[in-house]
Amino acid sequence: MKKLIKNGTIVTATDQYEADILIEDEKVAAIGVNLNEQADEVIDAQGAYIFPGGIDPHTHLDMPFGGTMTADDYETGTIAAAHGGTTSIVDFCLTEKGQPLQKSIDKWHEKANGKAVIDYGFHLQLLEATENTLKELPAIVKDGITSFKVFMAYKNVFQADDETLYKALLTAKEEGALVMVHAENGDVIDHLVKEALANGNTDPIYHALTRPPEVEGEATGRAAQLTGLADSQLYVVHVSCQEAIEKIAEAREKGFRVYGETCHQYVTLDVSHLDQPNFEGAKYVWSPPLRDKKNHELIWKAIQNGTLQTIGSDQCSFNFKGQKDLGIDDFTKIPNGGPLIEDRFSIMFSEGVRKGRISINQFVDLVSTRTAKLFGMFPKKGTIAVGSDADIVIFDPNAERTISAETHHMNVDYNPFEGMKVTGEPISVLSRGEFVIREKEFVGKPGRGQFMKRKRFNEDAVIETATAK
Repeated sequence: MKKLIKNGTIVTATDQYEADILIEDEKVAAIGVNLNEQADEVIDAQGAYIFPGGIDPHTHLDMPFGGTMTADDYETGTIAAAHGGTTSIVDFCLTEKGQPLQKSIDKWHEKANGKAVIDYGFHLQLLEATENTLKELPAIVKDGITSFKVFMAYKNVFQADDETLYKALLTAKEEGALVMVHAENGDVIDHLVKEALANGNTDPIYHALTRPPEVEGEATGRAAQLTGLADSQLYVVHVSCQEAIEKIAEAREKGFRVYGETCHQYVTLDVSHLDQPNFEGAKYVWSPPLRDKKNHELIWKAIQNGTLQTIGSDQCSFNFKGQKDLGIDDFTKIPNGGPLIEDRFSIMFSEGVRKGRISINQFVDLVSTRTAKLFGMFPKKGTIAVGSDADIVIFDPNAERTISAETHHMNVDYNPFEGMKVTGEPISVLSRGEFVIREKEFVGKPGRGQFMKRKRFNEDAVIETATAK
């Protein structure tokens, strides 16, 4: 079935122009002015931007944590993502010590099969670097899982030691994978948490106070140094503060292959949200925690100058009632995470492009193209070009809305951005040429989303993106 999108303005990471787009067999078949191809459907995009579908490099769907399970699974989470302009996600596959890695991968495929409405891939967690674990990795990379996640925090739960991180970096260099780190010093955090509880400090604000920015900066610097030693490549997830930004900048100045991701919550919300009465601060408990507001502009500057390359959501939703309140008398028992997948695209457009902080091409680079290049999806994903998947967002740049749990599509009872006014909204969203969202209504099909077998890390592709402006 052929579709023809007419009268819109196509925007990629490098270009902006008016043209028509012909879609056939899930791909972009042609781009041109006044295309006269016969199509089964003509879509009028007058006054709209045509963006490549957003790619969220950081999600946690159907994930166990703290004795509970995330409120959004692969169906509700990907439906919400699609409403927000995201057409591909890369989710984190958790593993178990002493168990084959493939066992966990199979479990994550089961979670997604029959549910995902958009395309998805996996990052693979590494808890340990045993001989058996390392032997599995070449085949896993060959099967299209080309990124490994190492937690430097959550002691006695997810935290891996430095030997595991270093061996992961060595293997990644050899196999063409990208190592990701949650960079916080888990040992120091563990001490600070025990100290806070011993002093009777149990409110949500102490989640932030026991995870100060110094522990994020220290861990980021340590991971960067090990990357340089291994001559490998590193991606630091959810960067939240000046201390971490400085370590990434230092590493990049030395020529280390170190890349940084931040999230829309770290440029819009701040630590005061955790210090609210009636346990309301629990809604904002995630890690790293929200920081002092002064970090907002520092993060924007790091985005502008290329120190940080991507925007993830760190989607990890838990209901306020029945899940977050597990920690009502002990902040350590509050499940870490927030419902963040749906508003990433709009918030970054509204706060970035509309307010003059980034160009519209930088916006596309941040929410789609750079992620595609870093994680082996480009040019199939992350751009609008002949031969690319027809993952397309028809976007009204002037639409105004107020974010609210009353109108969002995530399976959770609150929205951390409640009451925020944004300008710019996805109107229709296509995944591989088929509508998932049409005129702001979900018309997709659970199970249509496909697993993305990603290519190996390609430094040349990443450099090309970085210098394309």
